[in-house]
Order: sequence, then structure tokens, then C-alpha cells
Amino acid sequence: MEDKSAVIAEVCAALTGNQSAVAADILTDRYPFVPLVNVGRRYSVRQAHNVFVRDGFVDRYSGTRLVFPATLRLISKRLPEQFPFHRNGRFDLCHFGFWELFPTIDHLVPVARGGADDQANWITTSMVRNAAKGVLTLGELGWSLWPPGDVHAWDGLAGWFVEQATADRTILDDVYFRQWFAAATQPRPLLPCEPGPCSPGAHWTRRR
Repeated sequence: MEDKSAVIAEVCAALTGNQSAVAADILTDRYPFVPLVNVGRRYSVRQAHNVFVRDGFVDRYSGTRLVFPATLRLISKRLPEQFPFHRNGRFDLCHFGFWELFPTIDHLVPVARGGADDQANWITTSMVRNAAKGVLTLGELGWSLWPPGDVHAWDGLAGWFVEQATADRTILDDVYFRQWFAAATQPRPLLPCEPGPCSPGAHWTRRR
């Protein structure tokens, strides 16, 4: 990969010599302006859950085990002082566990950099890693892609949430919990294990 600072140094040298056209050509050829489009995307609860299960509730950028979203929220509902939640993730009002352990979908190759918005480019990561990555690539960050986990070995404590909601159906009066319960108990479709290498838990069977 070409040293971008060296390109800028050559641009500066050309400008020093009053060679604006040469400086422009250097940038156009070797460090062109590519507008980065902010692509807002909301995934359905089921789409997100399917990706989380495919990746075995593992942060593919760090290898850290993540926790089913409704499990974290139910803990917060029952222990609001010890595990507070804030919808906007305010650090002064929200337990940092929601940043470290809450799974999100990221684009492995940012859409703003030409990546596709499809399952093969969706990846599970924590909120904190998602925020840190932004529109950068793994190569630019010096990160590597971790293999997916085995959902049969670690289900993100989704099973715990399902057991709690099954025992106390009033939990499902909350639409948030109801949506995640439906996702967790749906028959699981077969999804490709891309991106990254497959693991035994990357292709799923229907829930028994």
C-alpha cells in the first residue's frame, strides 16, 4: 500500500514549484477524492438475530463473546440501578456493558467504500467496535477477522431470555421483548457462513 503521506509530500513539492496541474494529477491518479456516503440502514430484528446466530454471538473483530440484546435489556429492567440502560447509549446514564456486549451488524467492507449491503458483507460486532471502525477497512485499522463461534456452545444467553419469557409471559407485553422472543424462537434458516471461514455452528438447523 502506497504511503499516503508521501503522496501529499509530492503534492506539496509540486505546489512549491507552482505546478498546480502536476499536483492535481498526483492526487487524481494516486489519492483520488472518493465521496463517502453515509448509508443509514435499519435491519429487522430477525435479520439481525440471524446474523448473530450465524456468527455464534462472537464479535468478529475481537473474538469477544456477545450477549443476546433482549437478555441485556431484561437484566436492566430487573436491576435498573446496577445495570442501567439508555436508549442513546449515554455513557453517564448507560452501563458500559451495553457498548461492550451488545451485538450489532456492521458492513465488513463499508458500503461507503463500495461494500455490498447484503448477508455476505454483514458481520457481528459490539457497539463499541462498530463505532470505532466507522468507514475504515480492517487493513487500515490493523484489525483481523475472527472466525465465527459455535452457537451450540454459546447462544449469547438467548436461551435464558426465552426461558424467562416463557415462564413469565408478561415480559412479552413489551414490544421490544416480544420482537426478540419471536426472532429467537423462529425456525432458523440456512444462511451462508460468509464473511470469514465457516465453523460447525455457522450453518444452522431448525430449533428443536
